[in-house]
Amino acid sequence: MSTSEDQAPRRPGPPGTARTPAPDQPAVPPSPGPWPSGGPGPGSRGVLRRRADVRSLSLLGVLAALVAVGALTRPEQFLSVQNLQLVLTQASVIGVVTVGVTFVIIGGGIDLSVGAMVALATVWATTVATQEYGLGGILLCTLLVGLGCGLVNGLLVAFGGMVPFIATLAMLAAARGLALQISAGGTQIVSVASVLDLGRRDAYVLGVPPIVLVFAAVTVTGRLLLNRTTFGRRTVAVGGNPEAARLAGIDVRRQRLLLYLLSGLCCGIAAFLLIVLTGSGQNTNGNLYELDAIAAAIIGGTLLSGGRGTVTGSVLGVLVFTTITNLFALNNLETAVQQIAKGAIIVVAVLVQKGHKP
Repeated sequence: MSTSEDQAPRRPGPPGTARTPAPDQPAVPPSPGPWPSGGPGPGSRGVLRRRADVRSLSLLGVLAALVAVGALTRPEQFLSVQNLQLVLTQASVIGVVTVGVTFVIIGGGIDLSVGAMVALATVWATTVATQEYGLGGILLCTLLVGLGCGLVNGLLVAFGGMVPFIATLAMLAAARGLALQISAGGTQIVSVASVLDLGRRDAYVLGVPPIVLVFAAVTVTGRLLLNRTTFGRRTVAVGGNPEAARLAGIDVRRQRLLLYLLSGLCCGIAAFLLIVLTGSGQNTNGNLYELDAIAAAIIGGTLLSGGRGTVTGSVLGVLVFTTITNLFALNNLETAVQQIAKGAIIVVAVLVQKGHKP
């Protein structure tokens, strides 16, 4: 039998106050959102995704314009199958490096040592002792050298408290010096037939070089890793607001270590591709790769301060720069003009980023 108190209607309290729950209904605290404090919520995440889509479409438009220029100025040479294969092959090595650099920058870091790591890996993997183990020995050596250098960078930055710029600059100098010492300033020729065969036309799959297929696989894997996994979400969170990420339970130091390991792994893969492409190893390999990779990431929409970026945009940036280089070469234009054009593109990309902050 109910009492009059149970039957009496409850009067709503003043606006903004919560109603006291009944004795048999325990209070349920609001569930926290999936984003740490200070991180992007679902709404802002959608805005960032739309902006990334717009930027990618813009880069596709730039790439289409460059193709149109090539078709008008040198139609027979530029549109030939051999030239298109050349452009994709040239973009593959630096493109794999750029995927790793993109992750590091999104995570709030920088890696100036990628070119030196590629050089060291190519030299170490093409020594006579390493070549005795065949293709597997060369591939394993490049990957281990890249991972080893990335591990040192990650430990210095994440656990040593060093500024990424200084830590990776030190690695740049050390790796270049070690590559010079191992090679004695000379070129080490690869004599393993199975490695050289990967660069010949007989190894092409439906007209696509194996190097390009590896580049495509790294790109797809990187895109899925950034957009579809917890690792990618943690990378964005650490780059956007490290303190908020820490309060949300993310091990910031471990995440940064993994990012530099990923960058080193990409450098190892790129070193193997470069060995296949050139059939040699030398200490000058990977020269200025760090600048090209960072520039491609920037024009692809990666924010230098961290917390934003896309693998797709970075890859499109690589294709834009590679196509520009190819166009300048076909039209017999000076390298100085090419560098000026690249610099202008970087400046415009940074200005666009400043004008479209999330």
